[in-house]
Amino acid sequence: MQGLYAITDEILTPRATILKQAETALRAGVKMLQYRNKTDPDDAVETLCSELQSLCWSHGALFVIDDRPFLAQKIGADGLHIGKNDMELSLARRIFPEGLIGVSCYGSVRKALEAQDEGADYVAFGSFFPSPTKPASGIVSMSVLEKAKTALVIPVCAIGGINVTNIHEIAARRPDMISVVSAIWSGDIARNVRQLTQGMNV
Repeated sequence: MQGLYAITDEILTPRATILKQAETALRAGVKMLQYRNKTDPDDAVETLCSELQSLCWSHGALFVIDDRPFLAQKIGADGLHIGKNDMELSLARRIFPEGLIGVSCYGSVRKALEAQDEGADYVAFGSFFPSPTKPASGIVSMSVLEKAKTALVIPVCAIGGINVTNIHEIAARRPDMISVVSAIWSGDIARNVRQLTQGMNV
């Protein structure tokens, strides 16, 4: 679990083009891909998620599903991601016993330590900058990344408002993964991924 971590968006990666967009991003160097859809039921996106899983495997990347443990288990996804309003980690693990589980911890290292103790495979912190896709997200100090890297043994992910102009600031704190949404999917995807990846190599 390392490198650039792309997260889909219902507007920026619509159903009609998401597979083509995902393939472009994976070819350009995305190492993890998360499918995030807060609207449709599991059965409406099952086939798509299976296709995305296969696409990730063909490019040596990990596929994660946001907040759908039953679907993640059903299709054999690599991972599941849960946030504060989704479900308890213990319940997610019972439903999805074998795969990776990531937990959003916002700005709390304490919450991350609890998640690690409960069996989380990675934790995510943010937002670090104003987020176009989650404008209500609170802004977190980048110092939490250094504190987390010192306190935790599981991988650390940074997320929230990260783009080509600021990714180097995050990368300097050495998170294991950096998650990006709009800065990947808006415009030239392959170029965006290359520029973001270059920005990570500080």
